[in-house]
Amino acid sequence: MLEYDWENSVGYWICLTSHEFRKALGHLMSKEGITLRQWEVLACLSARECCSQAELAEYLSIEPHTLAGVLKRMQEAGLLERRSCPDDRRRNRIFPTAAASEIWDRVAHVFRMMRQEVVAGISAEELATLKLLCGKLRENISRVAESQNGRHSSDSDDGECE
Repeated sequence: MLEYDWENSVGYWICLTSHEFRKALGHLMSKEGITLRQWEVLACLSARECCSQAELAEYLSIEPHTLAGVLKRMQEAGLLERRSCPDDRRRNRIFPTAAASEIWDRVAHVFRMMRQEVVAGISAEELATLKLLCGKLRENISRVAESQNGRHSSDSDDGECE
């Protein structure tokens, strides 16, 4: 029998909450004619303006080839355009189109309404604490990841960094 102390698993709480949030958000976005991944791309472009495909993949923590398919469909739908980077013509920057802006206005409104429902019954102080705690968790997770990466690099047989 597989056993684990799920009641004390912070990762489980976060993943379970994230899963429910993403499922609800995906359902709402499908009503607006886009997928959750497409919403994530638009959200990233909203927060970061434009960026390259590699930067988007890194920011969204998804494989570049997975993102390539999403971007291709979005470009075919007229939601994105690619422009050469002035500093490096081999590199493309990704920009939302006017059609993407129209969709973004609709989904941002839907998302704000969802946020109001999600935080119902939670005080402003509790939300501030949640935001603070999430920030601390991300910092701790980054430290763990960095220490694990350092440990793997030093374990390399050839002495080169990974």
